[in-house]
Amino acid sequence: MALSISTLTTTVLITALLLLGGSTSSDTNRTPRHGGKQLPAKDIDLLEFPLNLEYLEAEFFSWGALGYGLDKYAPNLTMGGPPPIGAKKANLTPFIRDIITQFAFQEFGHLRAIKKTVPGFPRPLLDLSATSFASVMDKAVGKVLVPPFDPYANDINYLLASYLIPYVGLTGYVGANPELESPVSKALVAGLLGVESGQDAVIRTLLYELALTKVFPYGITVAEFTNKISNLRNTLGKTGLKDEGLIVERALGAEGKIRGNVLVGNQDSLSYSRTPKEILRIVYGTGKEDLPGGFYPEGGNGRIARSFLQHN
Repeated sequence: MALSISTLTTTVLITALLLLGGSTSSDTNRTPRHGGKQLPAKDIDLLEFPLNLEYLEAEFFSWGALGYGLDKYAPNLTMGGPPPIGAKKANLTPFIRDIITQFAFQEFGHLRAIKKTVPGFPRPLLDLSATSFASVMDKAVGKVLVPPFDPYANDINYLLASYLIPYVGLTGYVGANPELESPVSKALVAGLLGVESGQDAVIRTLLYELALTKVFPYGITVAEFTNKISNLRNTLGKTGLKDEGLIVERALGAEGKIRGNVLVGNQDSLSYSRTPKEILRIVYGTGKEDLPGGFYPEGGNGRIARSFLQHN
């Protein structure tokens, strides 16, 4: 039986609404839909927050290995954010450069994957200068290193500088996962966490092979550097032990039976978790989530990071 004009019109309108998942022009850019389901606002904020760390990793790895960053290789991912301060190509051997190049391109993918799921935000201002890293290392060892630590000088220095980055991000993903509501959000975080954990494991393994090597000219071994960096992050985070170096007291090793600590884990060898507050305290280098500094001289971007800055 033929449809009347009014019935046909109604059918078309209903079909259109169904295809739009029931959305109307009032839907905002803050509520992306996946499979017809709207992501909860909490999920959006928790998925956007890690972009701060992903931008940092993408730029540091890309500049270190290739001598250029997102502005050359994936400018659309910056969303117009300012270029990083002081980033440059590192003096790396071919083997380490190859690994770091892989990391860089992986981070480009992470940025893209997050922005396919949530709106995202522009790249924050990042300070990746040798001076910025030197300041962190000085705080870690408890004295001013002479000459200043230069992350771009050689393989060991660059790997120690890299030790600062992926682990903080992965603890954030571990912390965010149980707070997420949507299966879409959980699936994304699981995928990101897998690769971030892998990057951290590779960095720690490369450093573990050099654990007893003294970092020239400081007379401090690689293992001692990692322990001091981890202790600094625990201090800045202000929530107890969530970070461990490459060689630890036997009681802190797996099953309390070994001092080697190529992977970090609690008493059950499960990854530690951190909240956005803890992460900001660490990456700002100030111990305060509302006081920018360190790698983020103007603070992080996104609703969560900016909400703390509003309390200043």
